[in-house]
Amino acid sequence: MRSTVRLRILITCGVLVAAGVGGWQLLPSDSGRNDPIGVGTTDAITSLDPAGAYDAGSWAMYSNIFQSLLTFKPGFTTPVPDAAESCKFVGSKLTTYQCTLRDDLSFANGRKVTAEDVKYSFERMLRIKTDVGPKALFPTLKSVTSQDRTVTFHLSGRDATFPLKVATGAGSIVDKDQYPADRLRTGSGVDGSGPYVLKEYKEGESALLEPNPNYKGAVTKTGGPVLVKYYGQSADLADAWKAKDIEVTHRQLPPEFLSNLETKDGTRVTEAESAEIRNLNFNVRPGTPMADKAVRQAVAAVIDRPEIATGAYKGSVEPLYSLIPQGFVGHSTAFYDATPAPSAKKAKKLLKAAGIATPVKFTFGYRADATYGAETAEIKRQLEETGLFEVETVEVKWTEFQKAYAKGTYDAYTVGWLPDFPDSDSFTAPLVGTANTLHNGFSSKRIDTLISSTQQFSDRSRAASDFKEIQDEVADDVPLVPLWQKKDFVLATEAVAGSQYLTDGTGIWRLWELSWI
Repeated sequence: MRSTVRLRILITCGVLVAAGVGGWQLLPSDSGRNDPIGVGTTDAITSLDPAGAYDAGSWAMYSNIFQSLLTFKPGFTTPVPDAAESCKFVGSKLTTYQCTLRDDLSFANGRKVTAEDVKYSFERMLRIKTDVGPKALFPTLKSVTSQDRTVTFHLSGRDATFPLKVATGAGSIVDKDQYPADRLRTGSGVDGSGPYVLKEYKEGESALLEPNPNYKGAVTKTGGPVLVKYYGQSADLADAWKAKDIEVTHRQLPPEFLSNLETKDGTRVTEAESAEIRNLNFNVRPGTPMADKAVRQAVAAVIDRPEIATGAYKGSVEPLYSLIPQGFVGHSTAFYDATPAPSAKKAKKLLKAAGIATPVKFTFGYRADATYGAETAEIKRQLEETGLFEVETVEVKWTEFQKAYAKGTYDAYTVGWLPDFPDSDSFTAPLVGTANTLHNGFSSKRIDTLISSTQQFSDRSRAASDFKEIQDEVADDVPLVPLWQKKDFVLATEAVAGSQYLTDGTGIWRLWELSWI
């Protein structure tokens, strides 16, 4: 009989300031087995340097081998100290955030972690400015200063979400003696102070992690060594599971596999409420077909989300009609309100009124994967059946795809999105703010103003009306079209405990929770 654990993650509307002393030294597993637990995923690592990546695969690894000042405990959305002893806003303006570093931390190489390392880590991340880096997460961060064990962040405006951002992979602390100040570190070397040490890394293949005996922080125990195996496509991950090459799987199994999952093989399944979404994004740079708002609006009017959800995804996702998914403060149905049902007639009217000749020809890039290929084929079919569009699809491997869309290679492209932290701001500023992480050229003064307004409130419920207005603006300007929201699945064999704590929507990948039974 299949053992199913349903883990529901509560998204709270309050952001509390983290304070107090956190953590203990890691305790060993009680199990007698010392061989690594195999964990399979399709989430690739873009870079082992925290200044050079802003994607789920890289950040999942960072949460294990690096420390941030703050972190999230399983099931909670308020950050707690990890590398920090305490953190707080100074004054009532929410423009100065201060942390006191623990005095007993050291990197895995033995060197003591200092406040200067924290300052250096943030400054180099902001300085390097890689196209696929996390700089866009900190538009209000002006400067960082350090003195003794105190680190002070100086913000250009109020940002109640700043502690949440510090707790992400973007806040990873690196050894200033090992990471260049003005460029990314190359190779597979890693110097962090997290719960694990990266013992061996084969790009695109595997990462062997072993417990870091020097770690001290919020994590209180670890289950032992873990071997993360990377698969190019979801079908490859499913094959590895069937062949028993791995004991745990997380992101992404094929929809067909999940819908036909055997219930008598002892598989432990964790089904978590997820904030993972997927959008069709537009390159709005001058000279592109999507630079004209009418073209974007016309595409939005045609998209049939239920067909995508039931076809390519076999019902494993739910249609999404707004920028902010269900479960988050301010969620609305702005795109549904604008167009309750797919309408080729409305699309034709929009293009005709704007004087745009049809068919509109454009390129459509997507990550290489059978499921994403089926999704793309369905969207192409929907658009071309109207006679209003001619779509050239381009399939690209993930690491190349990221760089290509950041450079404006495609007129349209689909990208999945997981929140950096459990707050609605994680779906607004990074996706539709000026200089957003999609690098699509979109900018709206009104949306930027509303984003700043949402960041004023520690009581996040007070930002709900502004979040709803942002979604109305997005549904009108259409820099992107929301497609779907999905649940998160973790599979584990009966020999492994702790898989239900591996993920909870906070962006932390808790490999240390896994252990042999």
